[in-house]
Amino acid sequence: MDFFFNHPLGILILTVVKALALLVPLLIGVAYLTYAERKVLAAMQLRKGPNVVGPFGLFQPFADAIKMLMKETIVPTGANRLLFLFAPMLTFMLAMLAWAVIPVNDGWAIADINVGILYLFAISSLGVYGVIIAGWASNSKYAFLGALRSAAQMVSYEVSMGFVIVTVLLCVGSLNLTEIVRAQQNVWFVIPLFPMFVIFFISTLAETNRAPFDLPEGESELVAGFFVEYSSMSFALFFLGEYANMILMSALTTILFLGGWLPPIDIAPFNWVPGPVWFVLKICFCLFVFIWVRATFPRYRYDQLMRLGWKVFLPFSLAWLVLTAAVLKLTGWLPA
Repeated sequence: MDFFFNHPLGILILTVVKALALLVPLLIGVAYLTYAERKVLAAMQLRKGPNVVGPFGLFQPFADAIKMLMKETIVPTGANRLLFLFAPMLTFMLAMLAWAVIPVNDGWAIADINVGILYLFAISSLGVYGVIIAGWASNSKYAFLGALRSAAQMVSYEVSMGFVIVTVLLCVGSLNLTEIVRAQQNVWFVIPLFPMFVIFFISTLAETNRAPFDLPEGESELVAGFFVEYSSMSFALFFLGEYANMILMSALTTILFLGGWLPPIDIAPFNWVPGPVWFVLKICFCLFVFIWVRATFPRYRYDQLMRLGWKVFLPFSLAWLVLTAAVLKLTGWLPA
């Protein structure tokens, strides 16, 4: 057995098994997130939501998937065919690749690398390329305008997200995601860093193009924006990528501020619940807030979106970063 785990082929097989053990539940979660969103929005608007396909409409995600698979993929005549089809695949692949470093429990990560947070930041930064390529390759003014909006939006909010992450890293002294969770044994970072938690969560809404920051796909002015020309499975891959990114950002929020797999209080019956269950419950709470925000707030104007990112979040997160560094230095808590 030791020979198997030390042999390159054995390591490869083990890595594939670990990846499938994470990605299969993730894809099922993405499918049922679409169902949950429709149900929660329906409840908030006093409607029923999906209730025909299967008991309580539980088979609706599979019906939608079959419908997408059966439809024809239409490529516009003036589009760049190769890039047009590559863009949704890139978006979906990046959404999956980011999960390689997410620890679901202590030691439960496909790759528990020491620069996990940098890896995540790099993957999230690459995500904008799928949108830009889709907008340009579609050869449509609406799609191109949506892509330009998305590029500016994602770059703007990644700056403040970066300062928030640096603030957390100052308190931990490590770029390892597992170490960040372990550092919250006594108190979750959401308590001492609550303003940064708020900024980070709102920035994740903008980063994932979710309401009220869904400007790149504004139906009222851009007729669905960067994926206006997409259909069938190419549209479904964008859809899956967006919802996988929502789950990813909720997982990152959980790791940075909500104690990851740690229970709220280390006493019975809280510590009887397995770590992965706490992790999933916290992700579900964050996803519920994503949907709640969509049902509650109207879409921002583009100038309001930019002003919030550059004139409010950026100076405030920078000031809080300096304040945190000063407090840690004066109290002697600053990690070496």
